[in-house]
Formats: sequence, structure tokens, C-alpha cells
Amino acid sequence: MLSLRQQQKLEQKLSPQQIQYQKLLQLNTLGLEQRIKTELELNPFLEGEMELREEEDSSQPDEVVGGDDDSEDGEATVDTDNEFTVEDYLNAEDYYDDPAIYKQQQTEDEKLQPFTPSKESLSEHLLNQLYVLDIEEPLMILGEEIIGNLDDDGYLKQDVKNLIDELELLHHIKVDPAKAEWLVKKIQTFDPVGIAARTLQECLITQIQHLSFDPYYSFLAEKMLTDHFEDFSHKRYDLLMQKMQLREETLRSVLDLIKHLNPKPGDGDLDYQEMNQITPDFVIEKDGADFHITLNDRSLPTITVNRTYLELLQKNKGKKKLSTGQKDTHLFLKEKFESAKWFIACIEQRRNTMLKVMRSILERQWPFFDNGPRHLKPMIYKDIADEIMMDISTISRVVSGKFVQSPQGIHELKYFFSEGLATDSGEEIANKQIKEMIKEMIEGESKRSPLSDDKIASVLNKQGIHIARRTVAKYREAMRVPVARLRKAI
Repeated sequence: MLSLRQQQKLEQKLSPQQIQYQKLLQLNTLGLEQRIKTELELNPFLEGEMELREEEDSSQPDEVVGGDDDSEDGEATVDTDNEFTVEDYLNAEDYYDDPAIYKQQQTEDEKLQPFTPSKESLSEHLLNQLYVLDIEEPLMILGEEIIGNLDDDGYLKQDVKNLIDELELLHHIKVDPAKAEWLVKKIQTFDPVGIAARTLQECLITQIQHLSFDPYYSFLAEKMLTDHFEDFSHKRYDLLMQKMQLREETLRSVLDLIKHLNPKPGDGDLDYQEMNQITPDFVIEKDGADFHITLNDRSLPTITVNRTYLELLQKNKGKKKLSTGQKDTHLFLKEKFESAKWFIACIEQRRNTMLKVMRSILERQWPFFDNGPRHLKPMIYKDIADEIMMDISTISRVVSGKFVQSPQGIHELKYFFSEGLATDSGEEIANKQIKEMIKEMIEGESKRSPLSDDKIASVLNKQGIHIARRTVAKYREAMRVPVARLRKAI
């Protein structure tokens, strides 16, 4: 049976302006720049210009931490009233003459890549070498398939027989297996040598056979990789010297030759994509006992409200009777004006929020910025959120994808957040600091007798840091450091 009834409930919804602010907060410097350009194209009320600043102005920090600082970091506020007075904005120096420049950051979904010179990809490089071969068309097509099936390290993980079967099934092209194997071996001699190898062993042997090395040590290296690869991969040096009847000096020379080979001919990136240049969002500089924080937004255009459109909106607002076309124009201008007003305010609020978060991180991680990674303290998002009285989600948005340049190098803001382990003194030590300690211990160990995970855990426990062997192993693996037996050298 149908019935009507009233129900009262309380809901919390984000306004469009709050959603816009949160999206802007996620953007990094490059993303914000693109977002501003897009908004300038869509909204006639907005205009942007690049201002040439005096050097002394551009070098002024946004925050000084450590000295006497009477400034307040208040949140930017925005009038949410739908009614507005155009005259207030016609004379507002903040919108026309303020030299502040706004920058924008980029979301995980909208990462922008800086322009780089055009560069031949590895697949194109290999295909160009393939096309100069005087081979029949079926082999040429198979060669294209082989190159197209290489993984990021340049290895051919696909079975050649499967590639031959696919060509015959899909394209009715037959290739003799013996000729296919010859083609694979031929491609392995392309630049870079060792490409399209099926295994690491095949990759290294191919390089020894086709690159210029000392003939004597090349012979020994090829024999070692061919007949004693398992002993080599497990660094059983005593067995290698015994089986190959080598002196220690000779073994060292052979191993040194092998170390100069490339185990990943694809360089980990099949398209030779260069690492994106990191543009720091903050710059922290030390001046005596103080640190200066600067939001790295000095090169972006100033965003202002277009005076001509404001005057047109003022003119239409004063008319009591408007035609249908004039009403549509007035509504359009009013909508765009409100959008422009909110966009400018959201950017300013974003700027203030980012500086608040960075200032709080700096104050909590002062020993790190002053003395280095060994002095990093445990810190979580909640610590910053409680200190500046913001939501944890806001801190997460600010931290995600942002970088800071300081006297200690360039670090992602996420680097400064980590859990801690208890010490005998009752204090906590950041796990990143423990990783640095483990790294230093491994770098200073004897290569003839590397430290095991048990030994490292024992040393740390003697220093008052309670850590288990499996935790040491986890941290070591996170730093991509091999186990002790694989770090052994002669």
C-alpha cells in the first residue's frame, strides 16, 4: 500500500566552488598553469598577463620560518552572496594591480609532460636496422613482430614458435623455424647489442661475442657464463676459481668485464622516454638561522578581471527594462563574472593553504632541513591537519604530487611522512631514518663478508632501536638492495 510521509534528514554537500577549490589544490605547478590557460580561454571576464618584476621583488620569500614573523596565515575568504556590486570590483586593486601571480598544479589524471626534443624511440631505432637487411618479406614481417613484442628491458619473452604460428594463422605467412631463429640472433646483434635476448645469460653472452674486449678475458667470461652461470649468479667465487682453475686476480678481471655489460638493453624504457624534469612547487632557502619558504609561482601570469566586461555588466545592471537579447547577455555576463570571481579566490585560497602546510612541515622537520636525512622525524597527515586545523583529505591533496627544493635536495612532500619505531629512550625514530642507517651500514660493510639481515637487526637493536630481521629485509628490499650473498665481492 502506497503512502506519503515526510522525512527530515541532515546532509552535507559540497558547493561547486568548494569542489573547484579542491581540484585546484590537487594540481601541481605545471597543472595549474594549464588550468589557468584553459580558464582564460573559456571565460571572457578573465585576463592574464606576464609581468616583468624587479629582481628584488621576485626574490622575496612568501614565508620566513625561524625568525620573528608577525604575519598571519589566514584563509582566503569568498563572498558567497549571489548579489554583487560591480562598483566594488571596478575599483578593487586586488583584481587589477596586485602583482601576485597564481600557479596551478596538476592532478594524477592530468599529468602534463614538458616539451622535449623529438627523439627516435628504441623500436624505431631497431626497425630502421631491420629494414636495411636483405631478407625475404615473411622474415621482415616476423622481425617487426619480434621488435614489437620486446618488454621494457628489451627482452623477448614471447616464444618465437608462437609468433610464427600467429603469422600463419592470422596472415597466412609461413616462416621456417630455423630461419626465424637466425633472425632472432641477427636482431640480437643490433644496436644495442643483446636486445631481443630470451634470458639474461643469452643477453650477456651475446654482448661478449659482439663487443670489443680483451680476447683472453672475453674467452673466460663467455666460458663462465656458458658453463658456470648458476655459480656466477649466486656469487660462488671459491667454486668458480676451483672449477675454472683461476687465480683471484684473474677472476676479478673477468668479473669486472662482465660488470661492464648491460643486463637491460632496453634501458628499462622501450621508448627511451626521458625522465620528466621535476618542477618544485616550493623552494626553501636557508638564511642564517632562518628558512625562507617561497611558493614557486613567479613565472605564471597574473589573473585579473577584465575591466571592459565589468563596465558592460554595470551598464546593463542599471537598466530597468531589457530586451530578451539584453537579458540573455546580462545573465551570461553575470554567470561568467561569478565564475571568474570564484576562480581567482580559489587560487588565492589554494596558495595560502599550500604555504600553511609547507610551513608546518618545515617546523616539524626542522632537523632534516638543517642537518639531513638522518634527522627525519616520524610524522603523519593527522599531525599537520591538527596543527593547522584542516581536514586530513586537504593535507593529502596538498602533499600529492608536490615537490620541494631545499638545501637537502628535491623531495616529494610525501617523503616527509612516515611511521616511527620505538627506541629504548622512549622516543620514536622515523622508518626513513632507519632506512638511511641501514643504507650507510651496507655501504660501509666488507664486500668479502657482507652484513646479513640478522646482523643488521642486531646492530640496530644494540643502538636501542627495536627492529626485527624481517623488517630489515623489508626495508632493504624497498631500497632495492640485494641479499648479503649477492653483495659479496672479491
